[in-house]
Amino acid sequence: MNPSLEEPLVTREAAGASGDGIAIVTLNRPAQFNALSSDMLNELQSTLTAIENDPAVRVVILRGKGRAFCAGHDLREMQSHSPVTEPEWHQRLFEQCSCVMTTLNEMPQPVIAEVHGIATAAGCQLVAACDLAVAGRSARFATSGINLGLFCSTPAVALTRTISEKRAAEMLFTGDFIDAETAARWGLVNECVDDEALSTAALAMAARIASKSAHALRSGKALLRNLRGASVQDAYSLAGKNMACDMKSADAQAGISAFIHKQPTPGWKH
Repeated sequence: MNPSLEEPLVTREAAGASGDGIAIVTLNRPAQFNALSSDMLNELQSTLTAIENDPAVRVVILRGKGRAFCAGHDLREMQSHSPVTEPEWHQRLFEQCSCVMTTLNEMPQPVIAEVHGIATAAGCQLVAACDLAVAGRSARFATSGINLGLFCSTPAVALTRTISEKRAAEMLFTGDFIDAETAARWGLVNECVDDEALSTAALAMAARIASKSAHALRSGKALLRNLRGASVQDAYSLAGKNMACDMKSADAQAGISAFIHKQPTPGWKH
């Protein structure tokens, strides 16, 4: 909890009716531009783990409260722990952060980053770690550690898996900001919209995804994760097995039957 505000550092709410299958997770340190303190990472991890195990949730939106999406790690907190005398604290912090990013990658539900303001360093890493992203036109992105004499090593993991290596290297070596339209052109975000339309656009994308079979969404996300780094032969082997497995699901059987008989798409069971 945040002692000064007596509010959680991360909040979770359902979008629309409870049965819509959309969970909204909000970073809630607006005065600190949602910088990722150790406590905030703990709360984010707990929130994502709870969603991960909630079969009612089909898709997640991750957003930030206030003027920014996320300004990366809390540098004041980091500076209060000497890396010389307390190296274990810093190692634990980066392990915490890596665990959150891994959870975003491995949780069965697709996650959409809704980005406004700045997304810097570990905040940019959050965007890259999400499956999809929508940004307001005024949003800006940077891996700015290099400007502080610190290479953004952990953000590089997600960034190089999302955009081309050369574009990632440009961001990582220069620390320069890119705008939302450039982020969309480079593939860091899926869509760039007017600021006032940002939440509506993110919810619309989430609703389109949430209307699909939860079984197919979970199966598809796991497959996309497993395809990374696989050879073409192994990738087709994985994909073939995945489709054969999906064919056995009740949702697939109902969906195919409705298509053949020209009936409306059924309500998904899973």
